[in-house]
Amino acid sequence: MKCLTCESWSFSIICKECQAKFLVPTLYERELENGFKVYSFYGFEELQSLISSKYEFFGDAVFEILAQNSFARFAKNFEYSDKIYSIGIDDHTRHGFSQTAILAKSLKSKFIEPVFGVLRATNHVKYAGKDLEFRLKNPRNFQYNGKNNIQVILVDDIITTATTITEAKKSLEKHGCEVLFGLVLCDAKF
Repeated sequence: MKCLTCESWSFSIICKECQAKFLVPTLYERELENGFKVYSFYGFEELQSLISSKYEFFGDAVFEILAQNSFARFAKNFEYSDKIYSIGIDDHTRHGFSQTAILAKSLKSKFIEPVFGVLRATNHVKYAGKDLEFRLKNPRNFQYNGKNNIQVILVDDIITTATTITEAKKSLEKHGCEVLFGLVLCDAKF
């Protein structure tokens, strides 16, 4: 197959050379309301074409590579005193896979246990390309059916206006969960 970025022949959808050149993560921090922090590994411009692969049949392979180059590296160096859980925001399967499930799964470590299918939106309106006003008028209406009173890392692929991750955090807090921070692939602000 050909590498998506350089179009050289490769055994991987993104060749090792392009991964080493273009997918070296930098940890960015965005502080939201009440001091809640969301960390990202890339600016949106860096990953724009790769993020859009979530709408393609090969997107799972792209997200696996992105997850290994960022989330898995993070998990390898992350230590915590208690067991915590990674929860992908609205991780239902779209286009044959769930990008947030792939990202949450890559956080599995001695300290982090991924949990799947517990935080789902009941309103499936698409936010891509929509402004803050539209997003606020059309909340996701998350339902949480996981364990109560746990510590959580919230996982998503991208943060733009922060309405989705903020709403997801509030939904978990209604069940006594402490959301330690959010972790996303890329931030539209960077």
